[in-house]
Amino acid sequence: MSTRHVLFTALVVMGCIPFAVSKDIAVVANKNDTVKTILMPELVKICKAQTTRWPNGKPVTVVIRDPASPEMKVVVEKLYGMAPEAVGALVSASNHARANRPAIIVVNSDEALVKRVESTPGAVGLVDVYAITSGVAVVKIGGKLPLEPGYPLHGN
Repeated sequence: MSTRHVLFTALVVMGCIPFAVSKDIAVVANKNDTVKTILMPELVKICKAQTTRWPNGKPVTVVIRDPASPEMKVVVEKLYGMAPEAVGALVSASNHARANRPAIIVVNSDEALVKRVESTPGAVGLVDVYAITSGVAVVKIGGKLPLEPGYPLHGN
């Protein structure tokens, strides 16, 4: 193999690295719910447990991964706007008076998140776009779906 060919291959591989590590976090909902689109300010209020009911009166449950995990970096920065430890404290405080139906549920994996949203009426979750299954519905944020230009939960 020539040096030029090796150099060209290395440049192509290095040029693709940013695309390989960037990811979109999808908002998914229980399939039986009517939420199809949400505005970013509404999503922030839901994620911070400031909005506790959907317009139809059904209680809202947010399902997330551990706020300190690398997978949650985009969510913590763009939705919560606080340190991961502060998000953890928010989760505890939000759930304090809601023992029978937590406001925010923290799970260990994307698969567990999707299954929890799938089985919980009124639930919405924040998950890696590549973990979505047919058991949940993808919710648009401000009219945009994950992977579309201008999608607000796109991260590196």
